[in-house]
Amino acid sequence: MKHINRRIMQYQVIVLDLDGTLTNSKKEITEPTRQALIDIQKNGKTVVLASGRPINGVAPLAKQLRLQDFGGYMLSFNGARVTRCSDGKIIYNKQIPPEMIRPICDIVRSYAEQGVDLITYTDTTIISAIAPNQYTRIESGINRMEIYQPDDFVSYIDFPINKLLVPGPADVLQELMKLLKEKYHGLLNIYLSEPYFLEIMPQNIDKAHSLQKLLNSIGLTADSMICCGDGFNDLSMIEYAGLGVAMENAQPIIKDSADFITRSNDEDGVLHVVNLFMR
Repeated sequence: MKHINRRIMQYQVIVLDLDGTLTNSKKEITEPTRQALIDIQKNGKTVVLASGRPINGVAPLAKQLRLQDFGGYMLSFNGARVTRCSDGKIIYNKQIPPEMIRPICDIVRSYAEQGVDLITYTDTTIISAIAPNQYTRIESGINRMEIYQPDDFVSYIDFPINKLLVPGPADVLQELMKLLKEKYHGLLNIYLSEPYFLEIMPQNIDKAHSLQKLLNSIGLTADSMICCGDGFNDLSMIEYAGLGVAMENAQPIIKDSADFITRSNDEDGVLHVVNLFMR
């Protein structure tokens, strides 16, 4: 890790992953952390929530932090969509090409008997293509979104989508991921965000790419930004940030890449970062 002189650094933006970072094991923001993030916004700092969750899974936490009052931002779908909270304006939005949805669905359906599902999202609902399984229900619980299974998934998805997700057993997803990567190499980003979640994303989408778009739109650079995270999806933004922060509970590769390791998400690690670097 590089030496950090926090008396010199002037960080204007803090970017926070949600699960395992901003929220504790109960999926809650503690009151000291919430109040500290509101206080720095009152002093002109910008808070950005960056998550693989759909917009409806991010918005309740943004509301708790009053991002709509202070001009904060939400990166949902790992950055495929960037939304300004003050007025709901979409700053950046990249979708999966619609012609790819049916062939992807056909491939995933061929693994249906091995316990996989295929889902995407409206702003309020999880749409299931095959049959909701235990992992689909985990996603439903995290985002507090109901699950709907239409008769014809592909026909129902007549609107732009930012992400497809295959929930299923880890060993099956490893095999399916290899097949999809071979077919869509150079066209889509396909990776595991959890052993039981296979993400299918537009090409060249990650959190760092979308944060660069956001910073350009507000006239700032990565040097003015702190990024905090714990999982594989956070690696690109931690490497990109002026100060990349890993939670104590982070994956080893995240800790190795970070400039600073804070306390765990159950020990108000984000509050520790705010107190050290943004007061």
